[in-house]
Amino acid sequence: KSDSDTYTCDIGDAQSRAKLLVQEKPCVFTKELVDTEVTEGEDVILHCETSKSDSPVKWCKDGKSLRNSSKYNISRSGFEAKLVIHRAEEKDS
Repeated sequence: KSDSDTYTCDIGDAQSRAKLLVQEKPCVFTKELVDTEVTEGEDVILHCETSKSDSPVKWCKDGKSLRNSSKYNISRSGFEAKLVIHRAEEKDS
């Protein structure tokens, strides 16, 4: 993206110029979530990987955003995004 600029080519008194616009590559999943089973009362870890380490990730359940709490631990390390659900209950399915 930092290469976006106006470039010129000169030959004597003549000049040709063009603008270059480098568009940012979209972030995609390089490793998607997988279906997981756990015994009630155990902790479960869900994780995925993205093509960009600095892209924000939002975890949701039933369309509602999750936040760090005593129930959920959300973290991001490099390309990996991780959600830990503590003491899983049937309602966490």
